[in-house]
Amino acid sequence: METIINTVLMEMQSLLKPDQLRRLKAALKHALEPQLSKNNQDLLALFITAKKIEGCSQKTLRYYDDTLTRALTVLNKPIPQIESDDLRQYLNDYESTRCTSKTTIDNIRRIMSSFFSWLEDEDYIVKSPVRRIHRVKTAEVAKVTLNDEELETLRDACKNERDLAVVDLLASTGMRIGELVRLDIDDVNIQERECIVTGKGNKQRPVYFDARAKLHIVKYLESRTDNNPALFVSLGSKASRITIGGMELRLRNIGKRAGVSHVHPHKFRRTLATHAIDKGMPIEQVQKLLGHAKIDTTMHYAMVSQNNVKASHRRYLE
Repeated sequence: METIINTVLMEMQSLLKPDQLRRLKAALKHALEPQLSKNNQDLLALFITAKKIEGCSQKTLRYYDDTLTRALTVLNKPIPQIESDDLRQYLNDYESTRCTSKTTIDNIRRIMSSFFSWLEDEDYIVKSPVRRIHRVKTAEVAKVTLNDEELETLRDACKNERDLAVVDLLASTGMRIGELVRLDIDDVNIQERECIVTGKGNKQRPVYFDARAKLHIVKYLESRTDNNPALFVSLGSKASRITIGGMELRLRNIGKRAGVSHVHPHKFRRTLATHAIDKGMPIEQVQKLLGHAKIDTTMHYAMVSQNNVKASHRRYLE
C-alpha cells in the first residue's frame, strides 16, 4: 500500500506544491489504509504526550484532556470525520446548556484548534476543521487591582511573619502562585533582594523584591526551626511545603479579615503589572518581569490608569 501511495506522489510531484503533496499523502493514507488509523483515544493520548514534552504543566494537561475527552464523547465520531459544523454545534450546545461565558467557549475553541492543528501537522487528518471557526468575541471587562490602602490593610490583617512575607513577596514580584510555592530557600538571594522562580514550561527567570519584603522574609526564616528546604511551609508541627490550594485559601481568609474583596494571587500579579506601566516602566521590561512569552499577555494583565491617559492626552495632543 505504501508503494502505491509513493507512486501516486511521484506522478503528482511536478504538478503540486510540497504542502499540497503532504495533504494528498495524508488523504491517500486515510482512504487506502483505514485499518491503520488510530482511534480517538489513541490520538488524544498522543497529543497530550506531545504537549507534555513541550513543557505544559500537569494542570494544563488535565484541562486539555478533560475538555477534549468531553467533546469527543459528545460528538461520537471518528476524528477524521469531524467537520466544522459539528464543532460549531458542540460549542453552541455547550454554551446554552451550561450557561457559560463567551470566554469559556473561546478557551474550548482554542484547545480544539491546538488539537486539530497538531493532528494536521502530524498527518492524521487532511485539514483542521477549526480553521473555519473564528475567535469568539468576548466582552472586555476592566480587571480590578489592589490600591495602596488595600495592600496596607491586607498587611495589617496578617497574623504571622509568614503571611506578611507572602503578601509582600507577591506584591513586589508579581510571581505566579505556582512559582511561589515551588520556591526553595536556596532560590532566594536575600542580600541582592532577588530570587529565581521556575515558571511555565519549566523556564527559570529572576524576580526582584523590595526592602519591606526582605525584612519580613528574614524575620520569617529566623522564626523557622524545621529543616524543610521550601521557602514557605505550613504552620503546623509537620512544616510541609504549602500547596497552591492552601496558599489561595490563606489569601482569601486574609482578604476577608481585611475587608478586601476577591483577594487571590493573580490580583497581586495584575496590580504589579499595572503599577509598573503606570509609573513608566517599558512594557518589554514588564513582560520579562512577569515571564510572559507574548507581550499581548502582558497588556491583558495591565490596566493603564485613566488619569495617566488624560494627562498624556493633554501633554501630547493639546
